[in-house]
Amino acid sequence: MIRAMKKRSVAFRSNVRLARSLWGVLPTVALERLKELTEKYGFSVAAGDLQLLDGRWYVTHAGLLGVAQHRRCHGIGTSLQKDVSDPIASRWVFKASVYKTSGSRGFVGYGDADPSNVSPLVRGAEMRVAETRAVNRALRKAYGIGLCSVEELGAFSGPPKSVAASPRSNGHPGSNGSGSSQPRLRDQLCLLIRQHNLDPTLVKAYAADFCGTETLRKASRDLVESFITQLATSVKKDRDGLVCKLNSYAQSVEAKP
Repeated sequence: MIRAMKKRSVAFRSNVRLARSLWGVLPTVALERLKELTEKYGFSVAAGDLQLLDGRWYVTHAGLLGVAQHRRCHGIGTSLQKDVSDPIASRWVFKASVYKTSGSRGFVGYGDADPSNVSPLVRGAEMRVAETRAVNRALRKAYGIGLCSVEELGAFSGPPKSVAASPRSNGHPGSNGSGSSQPRLRDQLCLLIRQHNLDPTLVKAYAADFCGTETLRKASRDLVESFITQLATSVKKDRDGLVCKLNSYAQSVEAKP
């Protein structure tokens, strides 16, 4: 019992350290929720199980599969719902069933995807996104996880809003915050870094160079939006080429005190 408590305590401290390095100062509510999620489900920020967006925790597909594996899930089945899918419009609907034991009747979840509700990064892969969303919903039901999954979010369905469309954007430095209906730009950037396993320090150095500022914090919102769009396009077209470009900033990063 004591060993288990120490293990959970170490895991929580590790999660807090990495979460702060990725997302800055965490609100008390977010810290308390992180402790609960760490102790109850064994989620790991380092493993990419969780994402913090607009001050709220979201679980990832990898995190949900980890819970299923740890708790020895008997099986997961999926089926395409042909009657409500439309291949021509790239609209797909899947049904997923999670069987916790051999005698389980199954926990069911549905997931849909079409070009209007998926990220530009996965445009053309709507069928796989729909299946993933269905599995996520079924897993969340099966194991009582009251978190929405990142893959289900419609907030990442399109490119960042333009400056004109954002009431809080004024084009001045320090205005790269968040609107009422979009995740903060920092959260969008963190998600890209996580999804494609990029070096966050090198990405920040590249971003500062792209924006023509000493640090990313000093860049205006419209420049940061442009950088995120550029990064998303580059990683989709040629990730290896992007990694090589990021590595070119390694020396300049090391040279800084």
